[in-house]
Amino acid sequence: MKKQDTEESAPQDSENATPSTTELQSSAAVKDSESPEASEPQIPQTDAHSQSDQAVSEVAKAERTRRDMAEELSRQLEDILSTYCRESLSDDTLPNGQSHSPEFNGVAGNKPGEGKAIGGNREERESRKSQEKKKVKGLGKEITVLMQTLNTLSTPEEKLAGLCKNLWSFSAWQLEEHRNTQKQMRALQKKQNQLVQDKDNLRNEHSKAILARSKLESLCRELQRHNRTLKDEGVQRTRLEEEKRKEVTTHFQSTLNDIQTQMEQHNERNASLRQENGELAEKLKKLYEQYKLREEIFVNPFQHIDKVVKQKDLQQQLLLKEAVESQRMCELMKQQEVHLKQQLSLYTEKFEEFQTTLSKSNEVFTTFKQEMEKMTKKIKKLEKETAMYRSRWESSNKALLEMSEEKSVQDREFEALQGKVQRLEKLRRALKGGAQ
Repeated sequence: MKKQDTEESAPQDSENATPSTTELQSSAAVKDSESPEASEPQIPQTDAHSQSDQAVSEVAKAERTRRDMAEELSRQLEDILSTYCRESLSDDTLPNGQSHSPEFNGVAGNKPGEGKAIGGNREERESRKSQEKKKVKGLGKEITVLMQTLNTLSTPEEKLAGLCKNLWSFSAWQLEEHRNTQKQMRALQKKQNQLVQDKDNLRNEHSKAILARSKLESLCRELQRHNRTLKDEGVQRTRLEEEKRKEVTTHFQSTLNDIQTQMEQHNERNASLRQENGELAEKLKKLYEQYKLREEIFVNPFQHIDKVVKQKDLQQQLLLKEAVESQRMCELMKQQEVHLKQQLSLYTEKFEEFQTTLSKSNEVFTTFKQEMEKMTKKIKKLEKETAMYRSRWESSNKALLEMSEEKSVQDREFEALQGKVQRLEKLRRALKGGAQ
Protein backbone atom coordinates (compact mmCIF):
# COMPACT_ATOMS: atom_id res chain seq x y z
CA MET A 1 0.00 0.00 0.00
CA LYS A 2 2.85 2.39 0.72
CA LYS A 3 4.31 1.70 -2.73
CA GLN A 4 1.00 2.51 -4.39
CA ASP A 5 0.64 5.72 -2.38
CA THR A 6 4.13 6.75 -3.43
CA GLU A 7 3.42 5.98 -7.08
CA GLU A 8 0.15 7.93 -6.99
CA SER A 9 1.58 10.88 -5.08
CA ALA A 10 4.45 11.43 -7.53
CA PRO A 11 2.26 12.17 -10.59
CA GLN A 12 -0.07 14.32 -8.52
CA ASP A 13 2.86 16.40 -7.31
CA SER A 14 4.10 16.88 -10.85
CA GLU A 15 0.62 17.90 -12.02
CA ASN A 16 0.20 20.31 -9.12
CA ALA A 17 3.61 21.81 -9.73
CA THR A 18 3.07 22.36 -13.45
CA PRO A 19 0.01 24.66 -13.36
CA SER A 20 1.45 26.73 -10.55
CA THR A 21 4.65 27.40 -12.48
CA THR A 22 2.87 28.13 -15.76
CA GLU A 23 0.28 30.32 -14.18
CA LEU A 24 2.31 32.53 -11.87
CA GLN A 25 5.87 32.40 -13.36
CA SER A 26 7.56 33.68 -10.18
CA SER A 27 8.56 32.35 -6.77
CA ALA A 28 11.32 32.09 -4.18
CA ALA A 29 14.20 29.64 -4.57
CA VAL A 30 14.52 26.46 -2.56
CA LYS A 31 17.79 25.88 -0.76
CA ASP A 32 20.40 23.85 -2.63
CA SER A 33 21.48 22.14 0.56
CA GLU A 34 18.46 19.82 0.37
CA SER A 35 19.63 18.16 -2.84
CA PRO A 36 22.12 15.70 -1.14
CA GLU A 37 19.25 14.31 0.92
CA ALA A 38 17.48 13.24 -2.27
CA SER A 39 20.43 11.19 -3.43
CA GLU A 40 19.95 7.54 -4.11
CA PRO A 41 19.86 5.38 -0.90
CA GLN A 42 22.37 2.63 -0.37
CA ILE A 43 20.79 -0.83 -0.36
CA PRO A 44 22.73 -3.55 1.48
CA GLN A 45 23.56 -6.57 -0.69
CA THR A 46 23.56 -10.19 0.48
CA ASP A 47 25.09 -13.45 -0.59
CA ALA A 48 22.01 -15.59 0.09
CA HIS A 49 22.07 -16.98 -3.44
CA SER A 50 25.65 -18.24 -3.09
CA GLN A 51 24.86 -19.73 0.35
CA SER A 52 21.84 -21.57 -1.04
CA ASP A 53 23.95 -22.97 -3.93
CA GLN A 54 26.60 -24.11 -1.46
CA ALA A 55 23.96 -25.77 0.74
CA VAL A 56 22.50 -27.60 -2.29
CA SER A 57 25.98 -28.83 -3.32
CA GLU A 58 26.72 -30.04 0.24
CA VAL A 59 23.39 -31.88 0.42
CA ALA A 60 24.02 -33.53 -2.97
CA LYS A 61 27.53 -34.57 -1.94
CA ALA A 62 26.31 -36.06 1.36
CA GLU A 63 23.53 -37.87 -0.53
CA ARG A 64 26.04 -39.41 -2.95
CA THR A 65 28.33 -40.51 -0.10
CA ARG A 66 25.42 -42.05 1.82
CA ARG A 67 24.18 -43.91 -1.26
CA ASP A 68 27.68 -45.27 -2.00
CA MET A 69 28.03 -46.53 1.59
CA ALA A 70 24.56 -48.12 1.55
CA GLU A 71 25.29 -49.84 -1.78
CA GLU A 72 28.61 -51.18 -0.44
CA LEU A 73 26.97 -52.63 2.69
CA SER A 74 24.14 -54.15 0.64
CA ARG A 75 26.67 -55.73 -1.71
CA GLN A 76 28.61 -57.26 1.22
CA LEU A 77 25.39 -58.65 2.68
CA GLU A 78 24.34 -60.18 -0.65
CA ASP A 79 27.82 -61.72 -1.08
CA ILE A 80 27.68 -63.34 2.37
CA LEU A 81 24.15 -64.64 1.90
CA SER A 82 24.79 -65.94 -1.62
CA THR A 83 28.09 -67.61 -0.59
CA TYR A 84 26.89 -69.43 2.53
CA CYS A 85 23.39 -70.22 1.26
CA ARG A 86 24.93 -71.78 -1.89
CA GLU A 87 27.41 -73.79 0.21
CA SER A 88 24.67 -75.01 2.54
CA LEU A 89 22.53 -76.03 -0.46
CA SER A 90 25.45 -77.84 -2.11
CA ASP A 91 26.26 -79.66 1.15
CA ASP A 92 22.67 -80.73 1.75
CA THR A 93 23.22 -83.91 -0.36
CA LEU A 94 25.37 -86.64 1.22
CA PRO A 95 27.95 -88.58 -0.84
CA ASN A 96 25.98 -91.82 -0.68
CA GLY A 97 22.82 -90.20 -2.07
CA GLN A 98 21.13 -89.58 1.28
CA SER A 99 20.08 -86.02 2.05
CA HIS A 100 20.06 -84.08 5.28
CA SER A 101 16.89 -83.47 7.16
CA PRO A 102 14.72 -80.68 5.64
CA GLU A 103 13.52 -77.53 7.36
CA PHE A 104 10.11 -77.33 8.97
CA ASN A 105 8.73 -73.85 9.79
CA GLY A 106 12.13 -72.25 9.22
CA VAL A 107 13.94 -74.56 11.70
CA ALA A 108 16.12 -77.39 10.53
CA GLY A 109 15.53 -80.64 12.34
CA ASN A 110 14.63 -84.26 11.99
CA LYS A 111 11.86 -85.54 9.79
CA PRO A 112 8.46 -86.12 11.34
CA GLY A 113 9.07 -89.86 11.49
CA GLU A 114 12.67 -89.56 12.67
CA GLY A 115 11.73 -89.20 16.33
CA LYS A 116 9.67 -92.35 16.01
CA ALA A 117 12.67 -94.05 14.37
CA ILE A 118 14.90 -93.12 17.33
CA GLY A 119 12.26 -94.40 19.74
CA GLY A 120 11.99 -97.56 17.61
CA ASN A 121 15.78 -98.06 17.84
CA ARG A 122 15.60 -97.90 21.60
CA GLU A 123 12.76 -100.38 21.67
CA GLU A 124 14.75 -102.60 19.29
CA ARG A 125 17.76 -102.49 21.62
CA GLU A 126 15.59 -103.36 24.58
CA SER A 127 14.01 -106.23 22.62
CA ARG A 128 17.48 -107.50 21.64
CA LYS A 129 18.57 -107.39 25.26
CA SER A 130 15.48 -109.32 26.31
CA GLN A 131 16.09 -111.84 23.49
CA GLU A 132 19.71 -112.28 24.61
CA LYS A 133 18.55 -112.85 28.15
CA LYS A 134 16.00 -115.37 26.89
CA LYS A 135 18.70 -117.09 24.81
CA VAL A 136 20.99 -117.34 27.84
CA LYS A 137 18.13 -118.72 29.91
CA GLY A 138 17.23 -121.12 27.09
CA LEU A 139 20.88 -122.22 26.83
CA GLY A 140 20.97 -122.90 30.56
CA LYS A 141 17.74 -124.87 30.29
CA GLU A 142 19.13 -126.84 27.34
CA ILE A 143 22.28 -127.66 29.28
CA THR A 144 20.11 -128.74 32.23
CA VAL A 145 17.95 -130.88 29.95
CA LEU A 146 21.12 -132.33 28.33
CA MET A 147 22.54 -133.25 31.72
CA GLN A 148 19.23 -134.80 32.74
CA THR A 149 19.11 -136.73 29.43
CA LEU A 150 22.68 -137.97 29.92
CA ASN A 151 21.81 -139.05 33.44
CA THR A 152 18.90 -141.11 32.11
CA LEU A 153 21.22 -143.05 29.81
CA SER A 154 22.84 -146.12 31.32
CA THR A 155 25.90 -146.88 29.23
CA PRO A 156 28.76 -144.52 28.42
CA GLU A 157 28.38 -145.22 24.69
CA GLU A 158 24.78 -144.02 24.73
CA LYS A 159 25.79 -140.97 26.74
CA LEU A 160 28.59 -140.23 24.28
CA ALA A 161 26.27 -140.66 21.27
CA GLY A 162 23.62 -138.40 22.82
CA LEU A 163 26.25 -135.83 23.78
CA CYS A 164 27.70 -135.85 20.25
CA LYS A 165 24.23 -135.47 18.78
CA ASN A 166 23.46 -132.52 21.06
CA LEU A 167 26.89 -131.00 20.44
CA TRP A 168 26.36 -131.28 16.70
CA SER A 169 23.02 -129.48 16.90
CA PHE A 170 24.51 -126.94 19.32
CA SER A 171 27.47 -126.36 16.97
CA ALA A 172 25.11 -125.75 14.04
CA TRP A 173 23.09 -123.34 16.17
CA GLN A 174 26.29 -121.66 17.37
CA LEU A 175 27.52 -121.31 13.77
CA GLU A 176 24.22 -119.73 12.77
CA GLU A 177 24.44 -117.35 15.74
CA HIS A 178 28.00 -116.49 14.77
CA ARG A 179 26.91 -115.68 11.21
CA ASN A 180 24.07 -113.51 12.49
CA THR A 181 26.50 -111.77 14.82
CA GLN A 182 28.89 -111.12 11.92
CA LYS A 183 26.03 -109.68 9.85
CA GLN A 184 25.05 -107.44 12.76
CA MET A 185 28.71 -106.47 13.15
CA ARG A 186 28.95 -105.45 9.48
CA ALA A 187 25.65 -103.53 9.69
CA LEU A 188 26.81 -101.78 12.85
CA GLN A 189 30.19 -100.98 11.27
CA LYS A 190 28.46 -99.53 8.21
CA LYS A 191 26.15 -97.51 10.46
CA GLN A 192 29.14 -96.34 12.47
CA ASN A 193 30.91 -95.15 9.29
CA GLN A 194 27.72 -93.38 8.24
CA LEU A 195 27.49 -91.73 11.68
CA VAL A 196 31.13 -90.62 11.48
CA GLN A 197 30.52 -89.17 8.01
CA ASP A 198 27.37 -87.41 9.26
CA LYS A 199 29.34 -86.10 12.20
CA ASP A 200 32.03 -84.68 9.87
CA ASN A 201 29.37 -83.10 7.65
CA LEU A 202 27.64 -81.59 10.68
CA ARG A 203 30.97 -80.29 11.98
CA ASN A 204 31.68 -78.68 8.59
CA GLU A 205 28.21 -77.12 8.52
CA HIS A 206 28.71 -75.90 12.07
CA SER A 207 32.04 -74.28 11.21
CA LYS A 208 30.49 -72.66 8.12
CA ALA A 209 27.56 -71.42 10.20
CA ILE A 210 29.96 -69.97 12.80
CA LEU A 211 31.97 -68.24 10.05
CA ALA A 212 28.80 -66.88 8.46
CA ARG A 213 27.53 -65.72 11.85
CA SER A 214 30.82 -63.93 12.59
CA LYS A 215 30.73 -62.20 9.20
CA LEU A 216 27.05 -61.29 9.67
CA GLU A 217 27.80 -59.93 13.15
CA SER A 218 30.67 -57.82 11.80
CA LEU A 219 28.41 -56.60 8.99
CA CYS A 220 25.67 -55.77 11.52
CA ARG A 221 28.16 -53.81 13.62
CA GLU A 222 29.29 -51.97 10.50
CA LEU A 223 25.67 -51.22 9.61
CA GLN A 224 24.93 -49.95 13.11
CA ARG A 225 28.05 -47.75 13.06
CA HIS A 226 27.09 -46.46 9.60
CA ASN A 227 23.52 -45.79 10.79
CA ARG A 228 24.80 -43.85 13.81
CA THR A 229 27.14 -41.85 11.55
CA LEU A 230 24.32 -41.08 9.12
CA LYS A 231 22.02 -40.09 11.98
CA ASP A 232 24.64 -37.74 13.46
CA GLU A 233 25.34 -36.25 10.03
CA GLY A 234 21.62 -35.77 9.41
CA VAL A 235 21.13 -34.05 12.78
CA GLN A 236 24.18 -31.83 12.21
CA ARG A 237 23.11 -31.00 8.66
CA THR A 238 19.60 -30.18 9.86
CA ARG A 239 21.00 -27.92 12.57
CA LEU A 240 23.29 -26.14 10.08
CA GLU A 241 20.42 -25.71 7.61
CA GLU A 242 18.23 -24.32 10.38
CA GLU A 243 20.95 -21.86 11.43
CA LYS A 244 21.51 -20.79 7.81
CA ARG A 245 17.76 -20.40 7.30
CA LYS A 246 17.47 -18.25 10.44
CA GLU A 247 20.48 -16.15 9.38
CA VAL A 248 19.13 -15.60 5.85
CA THR A 249 15.64 -14.86 7.21
CA THR A 250 17.06 -12.32 9.68
CA HIS A 251 19.17 -10.69 6.97
CA PHE A 252 16.22 -10.59 4.59
CA GLN A 253 13.96 -9.12 7.27
CA SER A 254 16.53 -6.45 8.14
CA THR A 255 16.88 -5.58 4.43
CA LEU A 256 13.10 -5.29 4.10
CA ASN A 257 12.98 -3.08 7.18
CA ASP A 258 15.69 -0.82 5.69
CA ILE A 259 13.80 -0.59 2.40
CA GLN A 260 10.56 0.17 4.23
CA THR A 261 12.30 2.86 6.33
CA GLN A 262 13.75 4.49 3.21
CA MET A 263 10.37 4.39 1.47
CA GLU A 264 8.77 6.06 4.51
CA GLN A 265 11.48 8.72 4.46
CA HIS A 266 10.84 9.31 0.76
CA ASN A 267 7.11 9.57 1.40
CA GLU A 268 7.71 12.11 4.15
CA ARG A 269 10.02 14.09 1.84
CA ASN A 270 7.42 13.97 -0.94
CA ALA A 271 4.79 15.24 1.49
CA SER A 272 7.05 18.07 2.64
CA LEU A 273 7.84 18.98 -0.99
CA ARG A 274 4.13 18.92 -1.83
CA GLN A 275 3.42 21.19 1.13
CA GLU A 276 6.20 23.58 0.08
CA ASN A 277 4.84 23.64 -3.47
CA GLY A 278 1.40 24.53 -2.10
CA GLU A 279 2.84 27.31 0.03
CA LEU A 280 4.81 28.64 -2.93
CA ALA A 281 1.66 28.54 -5.07
CA GLU A 282 -0.21 30.56 -2.42
CA LYS A 283 2.62 33.05 -2.23
CA LEU A 284 2.70 33.37 -6.02
CA LYS A 285 -1.04 33.87 -6.06
CA LYS A 286 -0.82 36.62 -3.47
CA LEU A 287 2.05 38.26 -5.33
CA TYR A 288 0.10 38.13 -8.57
CA GLU A 289 -2.92 39.77 -6.92
CA GLN A 290 -0.69 42.43 -5.40
CA TYR A 291 0.89 42.98 -8.80
CA LYS A 292 -2.52 43.46 -10.43
CA LEU A 293 -3.60 45.79 -7.68
CA ARG A 294 -0.47 47.91 -7.94
CA GLU A 295 -0.72 47.94 -11.71
CA GLU A 296 -4.24 49.34 -11.48
CA ILE A 297 -3.25 51.91 -8.87
CA PHE A 298 0.05 53.00 -10.34
CA VAL A 299 -0.63 53.31 -14.07
CA ASN A 300 1.23 56.52 -14.58
CA PRO A 301 4.60 55.96 -12.88
CA PHE A 302 6.02 53.62 -15.52
CA GLN A 303 9.49 53.61 -14.08
CA HIS A 304 8.30 52.17 -10.81
CA ILE A 305 6.31 49.64 -12.77
CA ASP A 306 9.39 48.67 -14.80
CA LYS A 307 11.32 48.08 -11.63
CA VAL A 308 8.50 46.01 -10.22
CA VAL A 309 8.28 44.07 -13.49
CA LYS A 310 12.00 43.39 -13.43
CA GLN A 311 11.75 42.26 -9.84
CA LYS A 312 8.84 40.00 -10.69
CA ASP A 313 10.74 38.64 -13.71
CA LEU A 314 13.61 37.79 -11.43
CA GLN A 315 11.24 36.09 -9.01
CA GLN A 316 9.66 34.26 -11.94
CA GLN A 317 13.04 32.96 -13.08
CA LEU A 318 13.79 31.80 -9.55
CA LEU A 319 10.43 30.06 -9.38
CA LEU A 320 11.08 28.42 -12.75
CA LYS A 321 14.39 27.14 -11.46
CA GLU A 322 12.66 25.88 -8.33
CA ALA A 323 10.01 24.14 -10.45
CA VAL A 324 12.68 22.51 -12.64
CA GLU A 325 14.52 21.38 -9.51
CA SER A 326 11.29 20.00 -8.06
CA GLN A 327 10.59 18.19 -11.33
CA ARG A 328 14.09 16.71 -11.30
CA MET A 329 13.67 15.62 -7.69
CA CYS A 330 10.36 13.98 -8.58
CA GLU A 331 11.97 12.07 -11.46
CA LEU A 332 14.80 11.02 -9.17
CA MET A 333 12.31 9.76 -6.61
CA LYS A 334 10.54 7.76 -9.32
CA GLN A 335 13.84 6.18 -10.37
CA GLN A 336 14.65 5.34 -6.75
CA GLU A 337 11.21 3.80 -6.37
CA VAL A 338 11.76 1.62 -9.48
CA HIS A 339 15.18 0.58 -8.18
CA LEU A 340 13.73 -0.33 -4.78
CA LYS A 341 11.02 -2.40 -6.48
CA GLN A 342 13.70 -4.26 -8.45
CA GLN A 343 15.67 -4.89 -5.26
CA LEU A 344 12.53 -6.16 -3.55
CA SER A 345 11.73 -8.55 -6.43
CA LEU A 346 15.35 -9.80 -6.38
CA TYR A 347 15.19 -10.52 -2.64
CA THR A 348 11.82 -12.20 -3.11
CA GLU A 349 13.29 -14.53 -5.78
CA LYS A 350 16.25 -15.33 -3.52
CA PHE A 351 13.91 -16.11 -0.65
CA GLU A 352 11.86 -18.43 -2.90
CA GLU A 353 15.06 -20.18 -4.00
CA PHE A 354 16.00 -20.64 -0.36
CA GLN A 355 12.55 -22.10 0.34
CA THR A 356 12.96 -24.61 -2.54
CA THR A 357 16.44 -25.55 -1.24
CA LEU A 358 15.01 -26.10 2.23
CA SER A 359 12.20 -28.28 0.83
CA LYS A 360 14.79 -30.34 -1.11
CA SER A 361 16.84 -30.85 2.06
CA ASN A 362 13.67 -31.97 3.86
CA GLU A 363 12.99 -34.48 1.06
CA VAL A 364 16.56 -35.78 1.33
CA PHE A 365 16.13 -36.18 5.09
CA THR A 366 12.84 -38.07 4.50
CA THR A 367 14.51 -40.47 2.02
CA PHE A 368 17.37 -40.97 4.48
CA LYS A 369 14.86 -41.84 7.21
CA GLN A 370 13.13 -44.36 4.91
CA GLU A 371 16.45 -46.02 4.06
CA MET A 372 17.27 -46.17 7.76
CA GLU A 373 14.01 -48.06 8.33
CA LYS A 374 14.88 -50.44 5.46
CA MET A 375 18.30 -51.14 6.97
CA THR A 376 16.66 -51.79 10.36
CA LYS A 377 14.33 -54.32 8.71
CA LYS A 378 17.33 -56.01 7.06
CA ILE A 379 19.12 -56.21 10.42
CA LYS A 380 16.04 -57.83 12.01
CA LYS A 381 15.88 -60.31 9.13
CA LEU A 382 19.57 -61.16 9.63
CA GLU A 383 18.97 -61.69 13.35
CA LYS A 384 16.12 -64.09 12.53
CA GLU A 385 18.38 -66.01 10.11
CA THR A 386 21.12 -66.15 12.78
CA ALA A 387 18.59 -67.61 15.25
CA MET A 388 17.54 -70.14 12.57
CA TYR A 389 21.16 -71.22 11.98
CA ARG A 390 21.71 -71.49 15.74
CA SER A 391 18.63 -73.71 16.13
CA ARG A 392 19.85 -75.88 13.21
CA TRP A 393 23.22 -76.28 14.88
CA GLU A 394 21.61 -77.15 18.23
CA SER A 395 19.36 -79.77 16.64
CA SER A 396 22.33 -81.23 14.71
CA ASN A 397 24.42 -81.33 17.89
CA LYS A 398 21.56 -83.03 19.72
CA ALA A 399 21.23 -85.65 16.96
CA LEU A 400 25.01 -86.17 17.04
CA LEU A 401 24.95 -86.75 20.80
CA GLU A 402 22.13 -89.27 20.44
CA MET A 403 24.03 -91.06 17.67
CA SER A 404 27.21 -91.18 19.78
CA GLU A 405 25.21 -92.64 22.71
CA GLU A 406 23.67 -95.22 20.40
CA LYS A 407 27.14 -96.10 19.06
CA SER A 408 28.53 -96.55 22.58
CA VAL A 409 25.56 -98.80 23.46
CA GLN A 410 26.11 -100.83 20.28
CA ASP A 411 29.83 -101.12 21.08
CA ARG A 412 29.00 -102.46 24.54
CA GLU A 413 26.51 -104.88 23.03
CA PHE A 414 29.11 -105.98 20.49
CA GLU A 415 31.67 -106.58 23.27
CA ALA A 416 29.06 -108.53 25.22
CA LEU A 417 28.30 -110.65 22.14
CA GLN A 418 32.01 -111.26 21.59
CA GLY A 419 32.33 -112.39 25.21
CA LYS A 420 29.36 -114.70 24.79
CA VAL A 421 30.83 -116.13 21.59
CA GLN A 422 34.14 -116.73 23.33
CA ARG A 423 32.42 -118.41 26.30
CA LEU A 424 30.34 -120.59 23.96
CA GLU A 425 33.49 -121.48 22.01
CA LYS A 426 35.21 -122.49 25.24
CA LEU A 427 32.16 -124.51 26.27
CA ARG A 428 32.10 -126.23 22.87
CA ARG A 429 35.77 -127.07 23.12
CA ALA A 430 35.30 -128.31 26.65
CA LEU A 431 32.37 -130.50 25.61
CA LYS A 432 34.29 -131.72 22.60
CA GLY A 433 37.31 -132.56 24.77
CA GLY A 434 35.07 -134.33 27.29
CA ALA A 435 33.46 -136.34 24.49
CA GLN A 436 36.84 -137.42 23.20
